[in-house]
Amino acid sequence: MKNSKFVLDKIAKLVEQGLISSKDIVNELMTILKSKRDEFVFKMKLTSKDEFEILSKRVENLERKIDKLKIKKKKIKRVKRS
Repeated sequence: MKNSKFVLDKIAKLVEQGLISSKDIVNELMTILKSKRDEFVFKMKLTSKDEFEILSKRVENLERKIDKLKIKKKKIKRVKRS
C-alpha cells in the first residue's frame, strides 16, 4: 500500500506540473520505477554499489541493442513474390 501511494503521489505531481504527453509520463514513471528498483536492491545487499552500477550499465546497453534490433526488424520490408 505504501509503494502504491508513493507511485500515485508521483503521478499526481506530474499532472500538476502539466506533463500531458504520454511519452513524458511513461519516461517519468520508468525513472521512478528504476530508482525504486535500485533502492530495493541496495536494501537487499545483493551486490556492492560498484558491482550494481556496472551490472545496471550492462543491462542498459543490452536494452539499447534490443531496441535497435526491433527498429531494424520493423524497417525491413518483405516483397511478395508473384
